[in-house]
Amino acid sequence: MGWGLIRLYAIAVYGFMFLPVVAVVLLSFNANQFGSFPMTGLSLRWFEALWNNDAVMRAFRTSLVLGLMTAVISTMLGVLASLALVRYDVPGKNLITTALIAPILVPEVVLAVALLLFLNWLGIGKSFALLLAGHVIFTLPFVILVVQARLVSIRRDVEEAAMSLGASPVQTFFSITLPLLMPAVAAGALFAFTISFDDITGTLFWKPGGVETVPTQIFSMLRNSISPEINALGTVMILLTVGLPLLGAAIARSLSTKRGT
Repeated sequence: MGWGLIRLYAIAVYGFMFLPVVAVVLLSFNANQFGSFPMTGLSLRWFEALWNNDAVMRAFRTSLVLGLMTAVISTMLGVLASLALVRYDVPGKNLITTALIAPILVPEVVLAVALLLFLNWLGIGKSFALLLAGHVIFTLPFVILVVQARLVSIRRDVEEAAMSLGASPVQTFFSITLPLLMPAVAAGALFAFTISFDDITGTLFWKPGGVETVPTQIFSMLRNSISPEINALGTVMILLTVGLPLLGAAIARSLSTKRGT
């Protein structure tokens, strides 16, 4: 009886969480102009309307560029920081690790306001560079945690064997360490891209005027009216934010299997 109630409670919680998402996806294919049930038919007209909407396409391109740049910078910094903290005896290692992981612990709205106020104090206004810096600060801890977990499991004697055979530290990194780290590097980059692409709280504080990402574009569209185009745009966001982590997990698993064999 107790386990049955727990199962029913779990089903209710998951239903409360995911049924609105399912409703958005279904209504994005609704032929009717009014996004409501019952559906009058299936149509792709709202996805076509998105394709022809210049504001949405600009926001989509901005999100792609911002997400890719965030992923590249966060991954590079995350790999270097992980190597320094795991492989070398850095003074104040615990303090540095705490500082790098702190953005996860601080609420995003507090981090967004603090960074904005700090840069205003320095006389730096809102810009795309500020938006990129904010996304890097917020995504970097996720990359560090993923890469560090993988790096700890890589045996140090494998790298020492390569250097004992004449390889330089740089050659050892690119020939031995980096290939073994690739599953974590790929997963960290995909996490950084997905978080950046999906972020709205920090983006609202950091973006300059006239620049919109997909989440902020959805927010501005909702302030005017609830259009079926919003459901279609939400479906695209769901596919990207859910599909990319699943793709990253599959790639990481494939790379780990290849390295293991």
